[in-house]
Amino acid sequence: MRTPPRRDLPPLSALKAFEATARLGSLTAAAAELFVTHGAVSRHIRALEEWAGAALFERAGKRLKLTEAGTRYRDEIGGAFDGIAAATERLRASAGKPRQLTINALPTFAMRWLLPRLARFQQMEPQVELRLVTSDEAVERLAHGSYDIAIRREAAPVPSGIIGAAFMEEREIPVAAPELLARMPVTVPADLSRHTLLHADTRPGAWSRWLAAADAEDAGEKAARQDFDHFYLALQAASDGLGVALGPLPIIADDIRAGRLAAALEGPALPSRPYCWLVPEAQATDPLIAAFCTWLEEEGASGDT
Repeated sequence: MRTPPRRDLPPLSALKAFEATARLGSLTAAAAELFVTHGAVSRHIRALEEWAGAALFERAGKRLKLTEAGTRYRDEIGGAFDGIAAATERLRASAGKPRQLTINALPTFAMRWLLPRLARFQQMEPQVELRLVTSDEAVERLAHGSYDIAIRREAAPVPSGIIGAAFMEEREIPVAAPELLARMPVTVPADLSRHTLLHADTRPGAWSRWLAAADAEDAGEKAARQDFDHFYLALQAASDGLGVALGPLPIIADDIRAGRLAAALEGPALPSRPYCWLVPEAQATDPLIAAFCTWLEEEGASGDT
């Protein structure tokens, strides 16, 4: 007799869409990670909500926010996805497949600093398959094996069962498109009052701190402002000439060298939180993980920043 299909599980595609959106906080980012359209992710989530009879997300301004039920569901199914990933890695290893190293990094850091340098590590470890996942979620999921290494800005206090170390300092300076600065030069911090200041939800209070350090709070109050939910959008808006953003060195060093961005003035480079690598304590002695962490420290300490 034929075994009937399981009817107590929603479609895997809907679960994947929900998990990615919950982790990344954005339908667009989830669609990019899953290689589907924004509309497809939205339809999958709507189908899952109808299947479950519960709302999983709500709008909070420009951002999606998990409902209480959505938060609980994300936490409960996260372990299942982690278990599938771990089991698959063990299966690949038993079949002699290349080792996969999964890195979870902040989106802007991944796009502007890590990706341009990953080829160097790949040359050192050509037998390793690198998988890069971007999110700004808390690192507690490291302990469940959802990724091997997380990169965050000063994760303190470090959760139990996870160890880490800082590998690169960050300094923030005002930056804008060279064409904009040619039309409207900024020679002193007060000149920022004539510009639009670009803010990012993921870096709250950044402009307030910089303006206070430059003794230019009045300029911030007089300036127009534009807000973005993610920092990489604020930097893109700056390079497109929409205003002045606070750009972190060394993350935007390549943009400055390429002429996409320029320092707005010789004001203070305000120290910010350093970047840290974090790994599960039980895997800290894994040779490949240790090699990647050492490589991060060497890259962070090099002059190529």
